[in-house]
Amino acid sequence: MKQKRQYPKVIISPKAKRSVQNGHPWIYGEEILETEGKPKNGQLVDVYAKNSFMGTGFYNNASKITVRLISRNANDVFDTRFWRRRVEYAIRYRKTVMPGTDFTCCRLIHGEADQMPGLTVDRYGSILSVQITSLGMELVKDMVYRALWDVLAEMGETIAGIYERNDIALRAKEGLPEYKGWYQLDGIPTPESAITEICENGVRYLVDVENGQKTGFFLDQKYNRAAVARIAKDKRVLDCFTHTGSFGLNAALGGAEHVTCVDISQSAIDMAKSNAIRNGLDGKMDFLCEDVFDLLTRLAEQKCKDYDFIILDPPAFTKSRKTVKDAARGYKEINLKAMKLLPRGGYLATCSCSHFMTDELFRKVLASAAMDATVSLRQIEARQQAPDHPILWNVPETDYLKFYIFQVV
Repeated sequence: MKQKRQYPKVIISPKAKRSVQNGHPWIYGEEILETEGKPKNGQLVDVYAKNSFMGTGFYNNASKITVRLISRNANDVFDTRFWRRRVEYAIRYRKTVMPGTDFTCCRLIHGEADQMPGLTVDRYGSILSVQITSLGMELVKDMVYRALWDVLAEMGETIAGIYERNDIALRAKEGLPEYKGWYQLDGIPTPESAITEICENGVRYLVDVENGQKTGFFLDQKYNRAAVARIAKDKRVLDCFTHTGSFGLNAALGGAEHVTCVDISQSAIDMAKSNAIRNGLDGKMDFLCEDVFDLLTRLAEQKCKDYDFIILDPPAFTKSRKTVKDAARGYKEINLKAMKLLPRGGYLATCSCSHFMTDELFRKVLASAAMDATVSLRQIEARQQAPDHPILWNVPETDYLKFYIFQVV
């Protein structure tokens, strides 16, 4: 260690040491044995296991995750240049893995996967939509936002403004208030409207950055939607939990004979209809505002065989380990009913977006559903989230999306 340390110390347990050595950036409150120097919430602290330096991170004893590591290098100086390097590294990675027009609509920063814990930055054309869920990142956001603006400008990318979607309950766990609105900083404009148009896989959408889900739109399924489009030609498609109609729209653009989109939310259905009209696909699509579970049950009772391609893109059925069993039952129910509805040789696209529903467990659920439906699953593709939502093998929480396409035989 070449430089004298200026930060308070946190001494961690042997269990936490093993976790950090394995590359995980989180240290829980019960793993801290003692602190030295009276750290303040949001402040940087140095983490030690006995006398061994383990890294530096944001401290917040109001949070269950008390320390979020941002560096393991004892020589890092956490100034404007440090955050500029982090931002530039993240953006250049996206420029590589999301080439061409994909770069205009993608996730630029994905929290811990980019060593910027609690920070999400999504790009929707000329608008950056940002969400912060850690106190430490909130306190350095001016440097981060300026770096975002400067790096993109130097790449020749036009950004009209930065919108903060900090209206998320998770912030309360960090002692942060909820709010949303345009970010104000000298030299960064504030557009009149938070509604913008994006193009993904050739499909155009209006995105309401102010009021849309999460930061405005779900970007992680981009290439999974393209995979659906590739096999949709001449199919009669049922798109369940359609939300903005994205899978159904990709299927219709891919040449589906007809697409029926279903969602329990009338506002979602209205948005999906609007997107269909925007893309000239409304003649190939119809829309139902109905509970998907109820619909699949009714269609099964009617022995309906109207569809030869069913897409299941449900919301996360579990957000904790405590409810995984209940979630597994929900996933099995919708997949079992979908398998029964499909003719032999039909197609099923199905996914889970919960980290707690592991790939191993999801595969078991699908296998059990297939057994009960007396069908076999011929796997066409096994996919995950798009690479702008990178997975760190040493941080399991970054691996959350499971996506499969099968032929049901």
